[in-house]
Amino acid sequence: MTTCTAAVAHGPHADFVLEELTVQQPRAGEVLVKVAGVGLCHTDLVFRDQIATYPFPAVFGHEGAGVIEAIGEEVEGFTVGDQVIIGFSSCGACPRCEEGLPSYCRNFVPLNYAGMRVTDGSQAYANGDTAVASHFFGQSTFATHAITRTRNLVKVENSAAPLEVLGTLACGFQTGAGAIMRTFACPAGSSLVVFGGGPVGLAAVMAAKLRGCAAIILVEPMASRRSIGAELGATHVIDPNDGDLATAIRTIVPEGVDFAFDTTGNVAVIEAGMASLGSHGAIGLVGVPREAGASISVNISALMTPGHRIYGIIEGDSDQQGFIPELIAHHAAGRFPFDRLVQTYRLSEINEAIAAQARGECIKVVLIP
Repeated sequence: MTTCTAAVAHGPHADFVLEELTVQQPRAGEVLVKVAGVGLCHTDLVFRDQIATYPFPAVFGHEGAGVIEAIGEEVEGFTVGDQVIIGFSSCGACPRCEEGLPSYCRNFVPLNYAGMRVTDGSQAYANGDTAVASHFFGQSTFATHAITRTRNLVKVENSAAPLEVLGTLACGFQTGAGAIMRTFACPAGSSLVVFGGGPVGLAAVMAAKLRGCAAIILVEPMASRRSIGAELGATHVIDPNDGDLATAIRTIVPEGVDFAFDTTGNVAVIEAGMASLGSHGAIGLVGVPREAGASISVNISALMTPGHRIYGIIEGDSDQQGFIPELIAHHAAGRFPFDRLVQTYRLSEINEAIAAQARGECIKVVLIP
């Protein structure tokens, strides 16, 4: 067995604790990855703090990148020494996977949220005789080493960005960019409002500029994030504290926007986004609400008459083996400068990094083991 250092969660709202764990060797179809860097995503904290059924102790982390150190049997297409990004897990055989929508895999929930291998219920990490939940999003990369399936992997080739920051493309940045480029497929000249200037929202702004959107409106309370949003492509920025949101948006686009994208999970914000839609407009939802069972109010006639559409979006509707290399190519060409948003911390500084991100002192944290 391999040993590793991991940031272990022992319960909701508790600090992560650095521990030395044993890591099983990769089984059939699996690889062992030495982690070079892992993004810190809000979803990691949602599962630590809000999902009561998740098993503890646990290793979270689902935006990993690193180098393959060992391979199990039946592994094809990868070898020891390959640089890889580790994304979400999917089965590869259900109807959604077969149509190129693996983020809606019929087995997505157990493969990504169970904290164990779904084949036999085993966990890849242990602290002595105590099993530690693994395979979060099929990886659990808040650690120096992780076990994952080859279907999670994207081989890194021709990247202008360092390996340690590339894992951020596996979830947050992929979600924001994918919503604009895949879910909406925003046409050139269309209008878009983005609610929230965090990593997902700013990825959407960059993607909207790539797509040639004519109006790109960013709604964000922090002045520093409104400023960088404007640098990345937002044509207009709005402080939501300045007044009625729907009125402010329609002042910019009187006929209503073609697309709205919410990263906040705030019901009032989502309803303002719906009120801002023009004819046949669409709103996409990726923000996780803080309140369990939060719901929005929809006037059915007001939805039908203009043909409004509401999308729930996971991972930007992305086929990651195709879409992540596309984002890497856009970055190399200067069209998707996601690394401008990254600030690195040591894995041992994970609790300080979480606090700094909550205070708005950084936009996207990458932890370096």
